[in-house]
Formats: sequence, structure tokens, C-alpha cells
Amino acid sequence: MRTVFCARNERENYEDSSWNSLPTHVPSVVFHTRVKEGDEYEWQDVSTWDLFAGRRVVLFSLPGAFTPTCSTYQLPDFERLAEDFYKQGCDAIYCVSVNDSFVMNRWAKDNNLENIEVIPDGSGKFTQGMEMLVRKDNLGFGERSWRYACVVENGEITDWFIEEGREDDCEEDPYYYTSPEFILASL
Repeated sequence: MRTVFCARNERENYEDSSWNSLPTHVPSVVFHTRVKEGDEYEWQDVSTWDLFAGRRVVLFSLPGAFTPTCSTYQLPDFERLAEDFYKQGCDAIYCVSVNDSFVMNRWAKDNNLENIEVIPDGSGKFTQGMEMLVRKDNLGFGERSWRYACVVENGEITDWFIEEGREDDCEEDPYYYTSPEFILASL
């Protein structure tokens, strides 16, 4: 049984018609990543099967690398609390964003990530399959991810964490339900 954590006034929307549109499994896509081989970087295609099969994963998504809330709070807090997630039986923590691999790799390097793997969703196909693609033209971003997180077990989404007010060109950037502290308390 899936659980959704979101604003109380939005819960019935997810439990009624909108809830049915949320996927029960991660979408099948291929991510085009750059990985370091010796002193050089090479392209490597990684599928959702490669990332999620046979594993319990915490996945969080955010509007963009190098943006204020994402860089100041969400990513560093997940890195800081990663061991607590692993103690709760998680095998991996993934951060996905509608950014290309060059941007995501640089962001990971600038944040000295050791416990979180960043996933570039440059075309937004994964985010669209998660029903979380929104327009952020009001900020000059184009299409990006709404801030959400989920627990995924062998590809099946068991828990959703969705920030309040999901809509195109939202004026706010809410951050509560997708904080690592909230998610840890809910596991």
C-alpha cells in the first residue's frame, strides 16, 4: 500500500483523480550520464532498471542544480543524513533533476558528495513519467521538476513526498515534505 505525504488540503486530490495518475513504478528510461574513467570522462547510458532493480532507494527531485534551496538545504542535508537512511535499510540515495550530466556532475563535485548519486534527466523524460514535470517559465527555467521524493523498492514506489502547490509557474518554492528530516521520521 502506498502512502502519500503532502499538504492536508491537497491529500484528497491525490487520493481521488490525481492520485490515480501518480505512477506506481518508476518509469522506464535511459539516462545519458558522464562517468570518469581514469583521467577522462566517458558517456554511459544507465537505465532505471540499472538503478532501481532489487534495491530500496530514496529518490528526491528538485527544480535545479545550483539553485538556492536545493544547494543550501536539500542536497547538503541529504548528504549529512545519508548514514541514517542507510541504517533504515536504504541501499542508495539518488538526486534527480532536469539538468544535463555536465551540470549535475559539477554540482556533485562542488558539494563533495560521497553518499548520494546524482542523476541527470536532461530531457525531462523520467520527470514527466513521474507526473512531476512543471513549467517554471516565470523563473526562466523552462520545464523542470516539482520538488518531490519517494521511496522505491525494486522499482515500485511505496511512499510519496510531494511539496504543496504543484502547478506550472508556481510563485513559491515550498520545502517541507521533501526534507530528509521529514522523510526519515516517516520511514
